Amino acid sequence: MTRGPLTGAWPRAEKGYDMNQVITDGLILMPPPLADDLSVWSRQDGRPGSDTWATAPNAAIVAADSDFGDCLEILKIDSTTKVRYMGQTPIIPGMYLRVSARVKVLSGNLPDVRIAAWPGAGSDIYVTGLDEVADTVDIANYGSIITVTAILGTGDRGGVDMAWGTGPSYAHVGLDLTGPNGGQVRIESITVEDVTSVFHRKLMDWVDVRDFGAVGDGLTNDRAAFAAADAAAAGREILVPAGDYFIGSSLTLTNPTRFEGKITMPDNVRLALNENFDLDGYAEAFGDEVTGLKKGIQQLFNQSDFVAFDLCGRRIVLDEPLDIQGIVENRNTYANRRVLRNGQFTAAASSAWNDTSTSRSASWSASSAFELTGVSNAASIPVGSLVTAPQGVGREVYVRAVNAAQNKVFLSSPLGAPPSNQTYTFTRFKYILDFIGWQNLQRFIISDIEFLCGGLCSAINLPLDGLVFQIQDCFFTGPKDRAITSADEGCQGMQIDRCQFLSNEQTLDVPQRKSIAFNINSSDCKIRDNRCNKFLHFGVISGSGNIISGNHFFQGDSIVEGVRSPGIVLADA
Repeated sequence: MTRGPLTGAWPRAEKGYDMNQVITDGLILMPPPLADDLSVWSRQDGRPGSDTWATAPNAAIVAADSDFGDCLEILKIDSTTKVRYMGQTPIIPGMYLRVSARVKVLSGNLPDVRIAAWPGAGSDIYVTGLDEVADTVDIANYGSIITVTAILGTGDRGGVDMAWGTGPSYAHVGLDLTGPNGGQVRIESITVEDVTSVFHRKLMDWVDVRDFGAVGDGLTNDRAAFAAADAAAAGREILVPAGDYFIGSSLTLTNPTRFEGKITMPDNVRLALNENFDLDGYAEAFGDEVTGLKKGIQQLFNQSDFVAFDLCGRRIVLDEPLDIQGIVENRNTYANRRVLRNGQFTAAASSAWNDTSTSRSASWSASSAFELTGVSNAASIPVGSLVTAPQGVGREVYVRAVNAAQNKVFLSSPLGAPPSNQTYTFTRFKYILDFIGWQNLQRFIISDIEFLCGGLCSAINLPLDGLVFQIQDCFFTGPKDRAITSADEGCQGMQIDRCQFLSNEQTLDVPQRKSIAFNINSSDCKIRDNRCNKFLHFGVISGSGNIISGNHFFQGDSIVEGVRSPGIVLADA
């Protein structure tokens, strides 16, 4: 490969670095000897048009130096005397260059010396904000040969003196003489070597995000480095070494990714792991199962490549409800089929599971049977609250909406015949998966998941509206209040198939029980082949066109000829 013009002298590989590109791609790194042609060595920053050493009155080529052979001799007259090669030394992500020079002082004041380089991109564009000099080396004695070196590359690794990231595409390399003037200095040559093997093993099936400028300090936005590594991987694995990598905007990684460090990002920023789209991948990425779960669910509703998020059989311990719409954040309606499957949610003791309850005086009229009016501080009543009162309120009546400005509360079912004014109690249960923030959610499926409530919480709160919410092959173990709640029309066409409902009240006699497996407000639901053990009720069902088939529910207790509660209540058929 031949050297081109100085403004674009050194051919660059178009792909990411692989092994030693001097060997594999014929890449030319080495500048010509100083003694060959001083017109390609700049006294300034190395850019075209800068002053060269060929016309410098204080420089000359010395032939046959006893140590260096032909070399450059300079009388130092400037506070910083620069020597820069005017050719473009390529800077390629993943490649690390060692720049070296040998110098000695013959007489005069003893200066200092350091390796230096000018970072450039495109057509002679200066990339600012980077380290352009390495550590300074003192010259202590006359005639002593001093070798100065520095490593230049894209990644901020140990031993790299000038870590430039992916901004520059080339450098003008050289050295600086600093310190006192008046010294007579000889410079043998400036060499550039590929020393990537110091940082990489010989054969790589991965790319490292640090080679593309990732810092991993938890503060610097490393998104561009991750995107560059993904672009260069071309099917290889992306390695994320130890560290905390802040990602400031949404990121898609299309290649397999191995996390030794972890990612942090704002709640509203999304991560797509297209080759690791499951809880194992996201838990590794964020270093935490719960955070990984939230980010995986967030992405599930914001892409078209995957329809399911697999929990990989993992047990996820939660100390607070998961607000699914709040996790997704950027939408509250969704109609494409999505699936959450294969794992266990375990509730851990926490005050976040405590029910919230408030009582308010309200008025009711038969002409507006779904409304309560004159409710003071209605804004404090959570949507999804169970409504109870001394008279006239049936089973499983919930708050489906609140109009705080008009002091109104809207109900999921009409009241019977309550007094025109009485005190109502609004109790908001807490659920492991709470979908009530969705105004409309269709075709969502929960499959093969155990909800281990342990008497601390309820399991699933359905969206306000929607169609064909499916729950299949799940276990509901010990829900405190409800296994599945519909506070409005989100149960339309719901399917509950082959599930086990195990009450937290199995040791209690029927009159002491209060938990309910599920309720239905809408129509066309399918409740099939389930097993339910000792809830107050298996189901409270309104609407029409519902199919209840092949279920087995147990309602007994230890009292001989004791009170029995109905397994199924047809509340408004």
